[in-house]
Amino acid sequence: MKPVYKAHPWHGISIGDQVPEIVNTFIEIVPSDTIKYEVDKDTGYLKIDRPQKYSNIVPSLYGFIPQTYCGRRVADLALENGADKVKIGDGDPLDICVLSSHNIPHGDILLQARPIGGLCLVDDLEADDKIIAVLVGDHIYGEYQDLKDMPRDVVERLKHYFLTYKNLPDEPKKCEIAFEYGKEHAGEVIKSSTEDYRDLIFKPM
Repeated sequence: MKPVYKAHPWHGISIGDQVPEIVNTFIEIVPSDTIKYEVDKDTGYLKIDRPQKYSNIVPSLYGFIPQTYCGRRVADLALENGADKVKIGDGDPLDICVLSSHNIPHGDILLQARPIGGLCLVDDLEADDKIIAVLVGDHIYGEYQDLKDMPRDVVERLKHYFLTYKNLPDEPKKCEIAFEYGKEHAGEVIKSSTEDYRDLIFKPM
């Protein structure tokens, strides 16, 4: 019998055939986690990045879109749309927040998500976009088609998390949100990240 190996969640899993309407997503952490997990780029296994230092918790399912990369094209797109402090992409797969009304107790899972917008986050001069999506088939969040349709409290909670998750209350902000965007621009970010990934994998030696 031929051995079956676990696919690397970044390189070995397809982004899907309905991009950018629906994307495969690997979830690393969920709102109940007090530890920040992330995929080890070399092995593909989920590893502990760090304990959450402060009391804020991620307000959605959080992970990345396979076969994407935040490089030069993602940074250029941010610059073209007003993120004037950006110098480069953050060098990681494209992050995604997935909203769901269901209790999903742990990460290290795959799901299908429908992007509806995103946040252009700038972290230490790096473009670190956060795509915002809804779980395909979710009976509550699944009704929303674009970020502008989402209740503002939901969007503001996501923004607050990313603006504060690396800071104590009295520290200066380490991250800023240059702008938020809707479904159409989210599709452009995803497309740019797949092109950055292609360049990363197939760059000349």
